[in-house]
Amino acid sequence: MKSMVVDINIFMDFLFKREGHENVAEIFRYCTKGKLKGYVCAHEITTLSYFLHKSIKEKGQIRTSLSWIMKCFNVIEVNAMILGKSLHSEIDDYEDAVIEVSAYENNADCIVTRNINDFKKSIVKAVTPEELLAMVKLIV
Repeated sequence: MKSMVVDINIFMDFLFKREGHENVAEIFRYCTKGKLKGYVCAHEITTLSYFLHKSIKEKGQIRTSLSWIMKCFNVIEVNAMILGKSLHSEIDDYEDAVIEVSAYENNADCIVTRNINDFKKSIVKAVTPEELLAMVKLIV
């Protein structure tokens, strides 16, 4: 089974129905069916909450969305070890470095993101949702 860490922009595509959200929805269906193993970093949950509060403001809907993510994806604890290793990453953006190290430490096969350039120096391969779907369709 392929495993992936999902970058926050992918969750935002899905939650805000941005361009490409259909592909993301298909990936998430694979996760809920156990054909893909999805991870989300704990700090992404709090950041998503912030963006949801800014745009939706309906606490019930926000809680439902966040609960669904935490139910369907393995939440990676962001601890001192991950934060420390991230300081030494080749990736310039610290938040992206935390995602990279989290993916590596949890043996994820890839990071799914819209911002491939942000992960050019990543030790874990970064792919777009479309690239991931192409790979998944070959193995399921």
